[in-house]
Amino acid sequence: MSLRDPRGSCLAGAVLSDDVMPGVVQLSTGAWWDPVQPGMSGTLDRHGNPNALTADRPCSHLSQGPSALSALVDVELYGDALPDVLAFTPPHLEH
Repeated sequence: MSLRDPRGSCLAGAVLSDDVMPGVVQLSTGAWWDPVQPGMSGTLDRHGNPNALTADRPCSHLSQGPSALSALVDVELYGDALPDVLAFTPPHLEH
């Protein structure tokens, strides 16, 4: 599935469960940022990183923790071929 909001979008697998309230999406953290088009604002993250969907806003001036972890998203079926996940592939370095 593809999750999308005005800040960006990411790919993630979906499991329907009665443990999550209808109309709510739960996306765990821990995925590495893996943009399809690095450096482009709003690019698709191919590795399921929820930071692509949330505001980058601290909870206070005293800490660097995130604000409330919520976002309004649209969920849609991703019908294209899945892009390769490159988050664990070392970058090519020029000598």
